[in-house]
Amino acid sequence: MKPASAILLAIVLASASALATSPSPDKQIVATTQAPAAIGPYSQAVRAGNLLFLSGQIPIDPKTGEVRPGAIEDQATQVLDNLKAVLAADGLDMDSVVSTTVFVRDLNDFARINAVYGKYFKERTPARATVQVQRLPKDVGVEISAIATH
Repeated sequence: MKPASAILLAIVLASASALATSPSPDKQIVATTQAPAAIGPYSQAVRAGNLLFLSGQIPIDPKTGEVRPGAIEDQATQVLDNLKAVLAADGLDMDSVVSTTVFVRDLNDFARINAVYGKYFKERTPARATVQVQRLPKDVGVEISAIATH
């Protein structure tokens, strides 16, 4: 198994374990107009028990529905603003995030993305996996998914 696959598997297993021990993990859809609408058959986020699973966000401006133009730092800012908006729709903030997965098209951009990421996660930093991928939706440079807790 490749290291990135092992990390993602560990996140899924840890999440499943937490759900198994939480009382009545009712599945509730979380959505907001302050973040881009899903561009496929998925939800912006799903709450199950005390965990909130946030779908990957790409740098789409929710006001225009278009990919935010600019440098990778601009894209990372939009992605993290979108995650922040979805968290707020469920009464959470960035400190509630326990894990993120960062997908980048080019790992050479990672230091620049990480500089922006550090502005959003200052003290209570989540666990994180970062993987380079060949392609992302709408050919953007970065996508980030997250798991948060109440």
